Amino acid sequence: MSHNIDVSVSLNKRYSIHVEKNVEKAFFDFCADRYSKEKVILVVDEKVYELHETKIESMCSRYFENLFVLKIPQGESSKSLSQWQQLVNEILAEGVERNTPLVAIGGGVTGDLAGYVAASVLRGIPLIHLPTTLLAMVDSSIGGKTGLNHDTGKNLIGAFYQPDAVFADVEFLETLEQREWITGMAEIIKYGAIRSPELFSQLEKLKDNLSADDGEWIEVIRESARIKTDIVQEDTLEAGKRAHLNFGHTFGHALERVAGYGSISHGEAVFAGMIAATYFSKELGHPIDDTVFTPFMSLYKQQIQSFPSQPDKLIEAMKTDKKVKNNIIQLVLLKEWGSPYIKPCTDLSKLKAAWNYTIDQFN
Repeated sequence: MSHNIDVSVSLNKRYSIHVEKNVEKAFFDFCADRYSKEKVILVVDEKVYELHETKIESMCSRYFENLFVLKIPQGESSKSLSQWQQLVNEILAEGVERNTPLVAIGGGVTGDLAGYVAASVLRGIPLIHLPTTLLAMVDSSIGGKTGLNHDTGKNLIGAFYQPDAVFADVEFLETLEQREWITGMAEIIKYGAIRSPELFSQLEKLKDNLSADDGEWIEVIRESARIKTDIVQEDTLEAGKRAHLNFGHTFGHALERVAGYGSISHGEAVFAGMIAATYFSKELGHPIDDTVFTPFMSLYKQQIQSFPSQPDKLIEAMKTDKKVKNNIIQLVLLKEWGSPYIKPCTDLSKLKAAWNYTIDQFN
């Protein structure tokens, strides 16, 4: 029985997500059917390359004759126009054809940046994601979003650009730092909140066993990928249901910006954002038991050393979110667990109360 997850985003675009331990053969078989052996572009997180150079080069050189390796610095600061321009310049100087594939190897930052590079060069070259973090495996490598940050907000520059395939090799998780596990867990909690509440109990059992060798982790990753895939297929360009994937994110993106990109990770910010969104939902009278967050609170409080205590500043940052419509903040809230909806926020007093409640949880 195949464990691959097939994604159909249009009549002419389908791709598979492979989640397993050691994807080398699957990667070789996939490339052999599609690309010239001459060259492949690898855009790779410099820390990932340092830790996994042998694995990466062995896997890619099994099929491709020439590896053009472009290493990028770790961290959110790499999602910038200057880093994008540098990569584009190097690729064009090297020489590239429209059928030369680009493989994005790293976490969400690498995937977002490399995806936009692939979408831009020659108006689009083949893109393959090789996510190496839990967050990237369950979220950012799936769905075709690419993006760069701007001084006025997060992910405000980018494009929808679908990959040819995603290869999530859980062997990369063996070197993942605890903070990166916790970052990825936030997105899995999100899937529990908006679609599959049973993930809460599964994740609670796994949170103290951060090991890629645990088969249960592979199943949780696959289930999370399936949930995102189902939602993306229903709404490729985020015109409707796909916006539900932003649960906690409108709050979280504002928190990242006010705290300073990189000081609070994306997953930590999203976890805090989900607490704020759940509080807001409860204030509207929706019957939600937010004690599901309790088993995870100590993990996130341990990581977030300085939580901004400026609700007004956080609200101002929310107003620059790319999902704002007619100057009104759009929130993803919950009627109950597994039942999200979009709520235009016209009551800033409730928004401030949600932020004050969340600030109290972390300070």
